[in-house]
Amino acid sequence: MLHVILHRPEIPPNTGNVIRLCANTGATLHLIRPLGFTLDDKRLRRAGLDYHEYASLQVHEHLDACLDTLHRPRVFALSTRGRKLPSEAHFASGDALLFGCETAGLPQEVLDVLPAERQLRLPMRPGSRSLNLSNAVAVTVYEAWRQVAFIGAV
Repeated sequence: MLHVILHRPEIPPNTGNVIRLCANTGATLHLIRPLGFTLDDKRLRRAGLDYHEYASLQVHEHLDACLDTLHRPRVFALSTRGRKLPSEAHFASGDALLFGCETAGLPQEVLDVLPAERQLRLPMRPGSRSLNLSNAVAVTVYEAWRQVAFIGAV
């Protein structure tokens, strides 16, 4: 299945929404510290509704630890600086989708180690800066899941 990695997420309701998304799509969610909240934050729980028990969630001290745990999967990073669209990527089961924090995105040093073809962006109208994190994750996860024939869906 797919892996969703949130690098230093800051806003509890966004992460709660992603927990719910991962529970419904079968993706595993990985959170990279530091987190801008605690895992028992009521806003995180409210946004995730009762899906927390159905989501597979792991917390890692840093990105390398996460990637080591996953045996170094292919990583696709979402960034406003990316050149390719998710619809132009070729996703496979086991791929990791990496998203930066809400206020700063992914650090340049993280993007620098990824090939350009795995740095993706979501199209937006001119003058738009960014999408809400949980919306960006949803759009990307569903495109990747579509490409792997909605594995596990009913």
